[in-house]
Amino acid sequence: MQLQKSGISKGFLHPLGYSSDVLGYLVLVNLLASCVMAGIIWFVQHVHYPLLAQASPDSAVGVAVEHQRRTSRVVALPMAVEGFSTLALLVDRPNGVWWIWPWAGAFLLAVALGSTVFLSVPLHGRMATDPDAQVGARLVATNWPRTIAWSMRVVVGVIMAVQMGNFG
Repeated sequence: MQLQKSGISKGFLHPLGYSSDVLGYLVLVNLLASCVMAGIIWFVQHVHYPLLAQASPDSAVGVAVEHQRRTSRVVALPMAVEGFSTLALLVDRPNGVWWIWPWAGAFLLAVALGSTVFLSVPLHGRMATDPDAQVGARLVATNWPRTIAWSMRVVVGVIMAVQMGNFG
């Protein structure tokens, strides 16, 4: 039984017993999902939300409802992949990846999802029922925690991939 840098046995760190190849792919899948979400959130931050904020009151309700419907289709798969792969990396951290990185990624995902649930979703609901320019402006302003969190998840994913030897 080989000890890791943290001094904890491999059996404890790899309770599911995945091979290093599987864990390497898991890191890359997690990174890919984070990249997709970061790209989407930057588009939303700089293009979509500012346009939503400028929608006329007559069309804002329809635009907001359609935004929610279409966005759900786009983000459902990458968010699910990101969530499950993040949990898997917490349970079965790959050899060579420092313990802090999967936890940092999970924390950042919690920030992104928490901001979504507690800030963005209520504002979207208000935009779909009682739209005004202030709600649109608040969507832009309160989207920054998600934008930063998903961007930082990409950094964390790259670090884990490098530590595993997937790059470099």
